Amino acid sequence: MERWLSALEELSRLSRLKRVRMSSYRVSDDTYSLIPIIRTLRKAPIMAQPMEQSIHRDPALFYWILFPITVVMILTGVLRHYATVLLASTPKKLELPALREQRSLLRGINLRNNAHSISPSAFATRKNYMITAYKDGAFLKDPGNRGKAAPNPMTDPAAMEGMMGMMKGNMAMMVPQTLIMSWINAFFAGFVIMKLPFPLTLRFKSMLQSGVMTRDLDVRWVSSLSWYFLNLFGLQSVFIFILGNENAASQTAQQMSQMSPGSGGGGAMFQPGQDPDKIFQSEAENLEVLEHEYILMGVEERLLSSIASMG
Repeated sequence: MERWLSALEELSRLSRLKRVRMSSYRVSDDTYSLIPIIRTLRKAPIMAQPMEQSIHRDPALFYWILFPITVVMILTGVLRHYATVLLASTPKKLELPALREQRSLLRGINLRNNAHSISPSAFATRKNYMITAYKDGAFLKDPGNRGKAAPNPMTDPAAMEGMMGMMKGNMAMMVPQTLIMSWINAFFAGFVIMKLPFPLTLRFKSMLQSGVMTRDLDVRWVSSLSWYFLNLFGLQSVFIFILGNENAASQTAQQMSQMSPGSGGGGAMFQPGQDPDKIFQSEAENLEVLEHEYILMGVEERLLSSIASMG
């Protein structure tokens, strides 16, 4: 290694001289061996550095495309919220047997989820009572219909009202989005409106550049149609700030509320066409196989051992 370093130093010294006569200056053999390598490196082409892709965009795109799409999406969400509130029908007051049927099922679910918070004797007492009542059908609204086929939802007024409410919600969600998407495709199709300030992988290209058929475009560029989809699923925090937590402006929130019908309470505990007796039997089986573990079991020993370890 030292021989090569000394040869490089000799070559640099020779390069600073204007004219060198071989007879007057003796060059070592190692230096002669480096001369062809350096000549080859000088003739080799220099690798081009990757250049950052830049597109000269009109600043008016921000005022005529990006800003209008964002404002229209926010106003549409606010209007959807108030339209949903106006179209929503007032829930009917449940009768006492139907309310008892729903609350009894919730009681079993709460017992199963919070069993670790009560003592083994208290859990065994509640467990035996709930299992016996579930199997005997003591909580059913109509014990006489036990074992019979579930009624047709189309003949049940309550089920028809619930289906009509879901249809209204879907219409309030689909019609505005269809109109907005048609508006964007008609006036703003093919525009590249902004560039994200952070790098992304190629998997995001189809999501961020919808409607722009360019293979070599940097993935950080966002098209107008993709900006619409980003606003469609990313304005939940804005709607919470404007309308509060319980709002119907977000499409994702409406879909989640429809997927979890029990969250709304009221008459949405049992879906149309479901047999409450089968649900009670299933909950009884869940309670039977549940292994109880009391959270305060052996708490005295654990407390003393922790104090002893600290001391």
